[in-house]
Amino acid sequence: MTQIAQIGRSGTLESNDILITVSPGAAGEGIAIELISPVIKQFGDRIREVITETLTTLDVNDARVQATDKGALDCTIRARVRTAAGRAAKGGD
Repeated sequence: MTQIAQIGRSGTLESNDILITVSPGAAGEGIAIELISPVIKQFGDRIREVITETLTTLDVNDARVQATDKGALDCTIRARVRTAAGRAAKGGD
């Protein structure tokens, strides 16, 4: 299991991007996502799904995620989540 030990950020607030902030969550809390997006009604569920799937693939079980979306594609969301989680992981850069 990957342990989130600090705050990690990745992305920008530019169009077609997403700003992801990953921080430690309480043990057993799971993955808590706070999402801000102009397309939340249309794509909010999908954005949350991509974030959760990516963290699960990285073996992250407990984390808090703040995501400010500006129309990012799934591949961009995955890349930003991976980078932010890597920066937040114990021993991350």
